[in-house]
Amino acid sequence: QVQLMESVGGSVQTGGSLRLSCAVSGFVSSINCMAWFRQAPGKEREGVATIYSNGGTPVYADSVKGRFAISQDNAKKTLFLQMRSLKPDDTAMYYCAAVLGPGVCLLVSRHYNYWGQGTQVTVSS
Repeated sequence: QVQLMESVGGSVQTGGSLRLSCAVSGFVSSINCMAWFRQAPGKEREGVATIYSNGGTPVYADSVKGRFAISQDNAKKTLFLQMRSLKPDDTAMYYCAAVLGPGVCLLVSRHYNYWGQGTQVTVSS
């Protein structure tokens, strides 16, 4: 089993920055992919960024490329999402996610079987 817990999100104005973190516990060594997703009211859950647990080039949604950066600490027990140049369209509940076993890391929610409880990010104009 894997447990995920996101840090508290926050509220910022357009152009501001926030960093989210996700504490990972349990069978950490078995994790293959970790990712951030988000879901705005009335919209489907959207993949934001994903990274292989053993490193490699992250993959980003087009909507956040150049503004967001996913990373993990050396012990692989915390996942981060650095968000810059935030826009009102970035307002959503943000979730970290993990999947065990081999395979390609995808920005598809059904690919992941462990989820955090979510944290709210609000960007005002």
